[in-house]
Amino acid sequence: MTNRRARALLVAALVGALVVSATVAVPSADARPAHEIPVSTMPEADLSTPSAPDWSRVPAADVPLASAPSGVPNAGDTSIDRVHVQAARSGEQFHVRLQWSDPTRNVTAGSPRAFPDAAAIQFPVDTSSRPPIAMGGRDNRVNVWYWAGNGATQELLAGGAGSTTTFQSPTVDANATYTNGTWTVVYTRDVTGASENRTTLDDDDRLDVAVAVWNGGNGERAGRKAVSEWHYFPTGEGAEGAPYQTLLWTVAGVAIVAVIGVTAFGVLRTHGGDGGGS
Repeated sequence: MTNRRARALLVAALVGALVVSATVAVPSADARPAHEIPVSTMPEADLSTPSAPDWSRVPAADVPLASAPSGVPNAGDTSIDRVHVQAARSGEQFHVRLQWSDPTRNVTAGSPRAFPDAAAIQFPVDTSSRPPIAMGGRDNRVNVWYWAGNGATQELLAGGAGSTTTFQSPTVDANATYTNGTWTVVYTRDVTGASENRTTLDDDDRLDVAVAVWNGGNGERAGRKAVSEWHYFPTGEGAEGAPYQTLLWTVAGVAIVAVIGVTAFGVLRTHGGDGGGS
């Protein structure tokens, strides 16, 4: 092989490597639509506890929080500005894992000035439309899963601020740990647990979800809380779901490699036709 051929091959290989690397990197960094929280399907996994090893295989979304608009005193003074959210379906159970930094562990409400840390997630009862973000509305209520550091786990129904009622027979379990200044909470509910005023979790399109977190050490309780905007879980196999993206990028990668191969072959033929080189 002449030096000219060798240089042509080397250039083609480097270009190919750069293009393929860029193709692979894009989906991992930026392929997910804004406000989407991926949902993994792991039929054999046990994800009911915060430290279950299988959670390391579930992608997380970083969800920003801001003080909830409210008329309660000091409503704008909240301290948690983001929460990591993971979601997975394991067998017939649906799991949501929240994780956020909190420098103090507050688990009691034993005095008028003591408030426990807490977190909640809400879903529309009618998943075909988005209700008002602040605890839903009359025409579309929200199903709320609530956990507090004092051990309370509740399932709630709300149709606007001040309308919250508690399900007498909750279908949601919550497990939590506090380690090195970080709370981790896992909510678990049977996928088939839908009923009147409870959200259907196996919708064939997408499931809207919003998150709230209270830092009890900062005096946060009730309407004084940090909340997210509406996000969604892609629970179907549509164009916004992970399988579609994987297929799309796989096809794109194969096409790029094919183009590189044809280009390199053409370069070789061109230089081969020179009749030799130095």
